[in-house]
Amino acid sequence: MSVVILAPPVPSAKWKAAFNALAPEIEVFEGFEKAPLEQIKYAMLWRFPPGVLSKFPNLKLIYSMGAGVDGVLADSSIPKELPLCRVVDPQMAFSMTNYILMAVLQHHRQWDAYAAAQKKKHWAQHEVDELDLQIGVLGLGHLGMDAALKLHQLGFSVSGYSNSPKNTPFSSYSGAALTTFLAELNMLICVLPLTPKTKGILSNPLFKQLKQPTYLINVSRGGVQVEDDIVEALDKGQLSGAFLDVFEQEPLPKESPLWHHPKIKLTPHIASLTREHESVRQVLENIKRLENGIPLLHQVDREKMY
Repeated sequence: MSVVILAPPVPSAKWKAAFNALAPEIEVFEGFEKAPLEQIKYAMLWRFPPGVLSKFPNLKLIYSMGAGVDGVLADSSIPKELPLCRVVDPQMAFSMTNYILMAVLQHHRQWDAYAAAQKKKHWAQHEVDELDLQIGVLGLGHLGMDAALKLHQLGFSVSGYSNSPKNTPFSSYSGAALTTFLAELNMLICVLPLTPKTKGILSNPLFKQLKQPTYLINVSRGGVQVEDDIVEALDKGQLSGAFLDVFEQEPLPKESPLWHHPKIKLTPHIASLTREHESVRQVLENIKRLENGIPLLHQVDREKMY
């Protein structure tokens, strides 16, 4: 049994080390150059060269090395009958939710005002109030639901929107109710997968539906946002601020106006990080299931793209 990892060097090395620790009997190759192409049955993928999987005639399973699969499905040369799975890791949800909580709380407690006061050596006691937040979570999948539940448990006013109805302890919307969902908010957290339906959704048409200045947090994919429209909405006051972890082009180009916009905070796509040992454990479980004819865990619906 042989596995190939087709990804940048740093994650490749970490995943190979995890395979060696958990399943030393499995031969793992980084990249296709030295891999015995006909022996490879399983491929781990992240930011790989389009069309490269055609080199492996005996593939039985491919795995996205992250929660999102848009990068894999963008390669139209991959046979549709080839099973594709993704990582679903509780620790990934823990990290993502903590990042979202950090962004929410910084805005809720107006941390920028205290930072400005500190620079002036000004004792701003009782001068800054907590903000009354109406939080909307756009996307109630595994990660979005975890964040929404934790925010609800902390006592924030939370609503959620998803493609299909969800049973939640907070208000939730689906289908044609997006406009109703947006009208209630002054904070919007985007945790959507990138699909043809969600591409560019964070743009002027959506921002115009907001009834009050709204703080935007995007931790999903850069492809769901239109950065020129975000800057325009910030300058017009439709958005009160933005906390962005993902971008249309990554790394973010040095000439991007997002770097220096006074109402934007940004981080380099680190809101949720994959744990290699847990991810490889899931891969090994699905390899065992595939070999024994048992349904796979976390198999992706290619039509829904998640």
